[in-house]
This record gives sequence, C-alpha cells and structure tokens, in this order.
Amino acid sequence: MKTQKIPEHYHHIAPDGAEVRELMNSAYGGIAHGLLPKHRVSKAACHKTVHEFWHILSGTGAIWLKQADVETITALEPGLTIDIPVNTVFQYRSDDSDLTFIIVTNPPWPGPDEVTDVTGPWIPSD
Repeated sequence: MKTQKIPEHYHHIAPDGAEVRELMNSAYGGIAHGLLPKHRVSKAACHKTVHEFWHILSGTGAIWLKQADVETITALEPGLTIDIPVNTVFQYRSDDSDLTFIIVTNPPWPGPDEVTDVTGPWIPSD
C-alpha cells in the first residue's frame, strides 16, 4: 500500500506540453497530476495504446476531441471528467489561470513514443 502527495516540482513535460507530476503506477495503470499554465495551448496529439481519463481540478479552458468523423469542443471547468479513448485526436487550452487535472492511464504510460503528433484546430504555444 502506498500514499503520495502531489510533488511540488514536475517530473517531465508531456509531449503535448503539460507539466506532469507522477503519482503512482502499477502493472494495471497509472495516475498523474497535469498542469497547463495559463494562456497556453497544447500540441495536438493522439495516443497509440493508452486510454486516459482526465478530471479537472482547477482552472478553465477547452478541449477539442476527434474520433473518426466526430469532433467536439468541450469547455473545461473544475469537476468535469473527460474520456480520451485510444486513437482519439485531442488538443486543449487554458484560459486565465493554470489548468490542473488528474490523469488516469490504462495501461501505464509507456513513454513519449506513445504520442503521434497531429494537427489540431488551434496554434500550439511555443
């Protein structure tokens, strides 16, 4: 059995540009804390093998999701949970404050080669 607080400093920058603080991983999945600083736009991405759930903790923004021919843009706000299945193209942005969220991955995150770079509706921040 383990316990874990959210680390003060991030472990790495995700391929989409968010700060990632790893919390726990097992053979079955993983959980992390994500932060996209205010006024930022992520890179658009598509996961090859990982299914993710995100739960928004604080901040606001929007997420664009595309699966096959279906596209949606959803407002992000605290309390919202998002499902990002394998092979879903996505891009997100933060508004006037940092966007923080919990990320649950299944299976565990395999590394940066998991992501395919794609084109989204917004111009990514540098």
